Amino acid sequence: MKILIADDHEIVRRGLRDLLVKELGSVQVEEAGDSRTTMELLGKGPWDLIVLDINMPGRNGLEVLSEARRLCPKTPVLILSMYPEEEFALRAFKLGAAGYINKRSAASELITAVKKVMTGGKYVTSELAEKLAAVLSGEVSHEPHEILSARELQVLRLIAMGKTMKEIAAELALSEKTVATYRARVAEKLGLSTNVELTRYAIRHRLAE
Repeated sequence: MKILIADDHEIVRRGLRDLLVKELGSVQVEEAGDSRTTMELLGKGPWDLIVLDINMPGRNGLEVLSEARRLCPKTPVLILSMYPEEEFALRAFKLGAAGYINKRSAASELITAVKKVMTGGKYVTSELAEKLAAVLSGEVSHEPHEILSARELQVLRLIAMGKTMKEIAAELALSEKTVATYRARVAEKLGLSTNVELTRYAIRHRLAE
């Protein structure tokens, strides 16, 4: 059994590796700490499971998810993230994720999710299932940030975390000019102008840590 863990925090990867080996027995686990390494490893499959974080240096996890579904269409992808479920899970499922679980979840829930998706099922928490049902039924109104692309959403979050354009460019492996373009698009789509307004919006909608 081959499992790929893609997360930018080494301690998280190590904890996941130990947990999966303990619970699943004989497994081969490979690790990636950024999107570039993840993309390289995707081509070295086949994989039985991909555990993917959304927030990684370079291309964000949602972009990597799209590539993972193209390169490994039969491999289930479990999203494991600190991002709030109600804001990011629907995006992930639309892109082909088999499951979405928050990093704050218990280890037992993670193993349940892993076993579920590896047998061909979909995994969502009960709380998320209710929220998704409300969204699909039209009971929940759409928010302006829902039209942001994955990269625009990532830039918004980093701005809300107090990062400068230079710091964001370095973290995402982009030029400052490109980051500025993304910021301008975000501001236009949200109808806001200053970083203070963008930060308040992100915090109000639980888009920032």
